Amino acid sequence: MAQRIKRRTCKHCGMVFLPDPRNATRQRYCSNYQCRKASKASSQKRWLEKPDNQDYFRGPDNVERVQRWRKDHPGYWRRKPKNKPTALQDPLNQQLPEKNDNKDDFVFPALQDPLILQPAVFIGLLSQLTGFALQEDIAMVARRMQQLGNDILNPQHKGGSYGRKTSDLS
Repeated sequence: MAQRIKRRTCKHCGMVFLPDPRNATRQRYCSNYQCRKASKASSQKRWLEKPDNQDYFRGPDNVERVQRWRKDHPGYWRRKPKNKPTALQDPLNQQLPEKNDNKDDFVFPALQDPLILQPAVFIGLLSQLTGFALQEDIAMVARRMQQLGNDILNPQHKGGSYGRKTSDLS
């Protein structure tokens, strides 16, 4: 049977609180901001009062340790500019297709291959016009549009379904 957690009185503000179950036997301060600050100050004071910790931040060994750390982490303590915008996404570098000596003609190319060759503006326009966000759907629309363009530019070309003239736009 699980033991019931007992309420405690905060050492800083004196209010009764329910300790966190993971730390119920050791928690002496409530979660109020000022009480957490007092808890931190008390903890630091207890740590500094121990004889082994008296000179922890002093002496040539510690000076050398800090100097090494600062050398390994340049600019760590400098403030970042407040007005500098941060990117939500890393910029994408253009991937150029690799030269492939394989001359096999595939019916359905790889998912991203047709899109790599298209300008980003065209892909964005197709996505905006069709409402599709998946590359596979956009690639299908791009293939359809390419076939339509080929049929318009080469009306004698057989195999296209867009070469016929129609009176309505439906």
